Amino acid sequence: MEEFERRFLDRPVIDDGTIHVIVLRRGDGAHDLPTRVSFDPAHGVIGDRWSQAEHPHPEAQVTLMERRVASLLFADDRDQLHVPGDNLVVDLDLSTDALPVGARLRVGTALLEITAKPHLGCAKFRARVGDEALDWVNAKEHRGRRLRGVNARVVEGGEAALGDKIVRV
Repeated sequence: MEEFERRFLDRPVIDDGTIHVIVLRRGDGAHDLPTRVSFDPAHGVIGDRWSQAEHPHPEAQVTLMERRVASLLFADDRDQLHVPGDNLVVDLDLSTDALPVGARLRVGTALLEITAKPHLGCAKFRARVGDEALDWVNAKEHRGRRLRGVNARVVEGGEAALGDKIVRV
């Protein structure tokens, strides 16, 4: 954990609000990596497994992860940034200070709202990145940084594409 922390703190915060990876989770760990995606208030990310769950949690329609964390976990291998399984991998400070619950983001033409539901690493995340990485992102002292990412809900439907800017509104 100390090595992850040291390497994370050595990386500058890039906060230009850019989408770098889009992930549609198909189930059983399978991911599609489209260049464009649609958001819908009732269905979340169109084509993602969230809306097909038996009881989809309304506060977890969309998940975002900071690119500098994903890059750290996968030794800067861009082809692996989808592995954690978050819908959007972004250059954006996702901490509670930067994005408190209720903060809104214009993502392409869609409007998302940060929810109170914590986004924590689970057994799938552990299998993908290992015990140390899971312990690091879930450490209580790091919770405010939201290293594992953040949950959001769709307020207004729309579309977003790779390279689109994310704007706090």
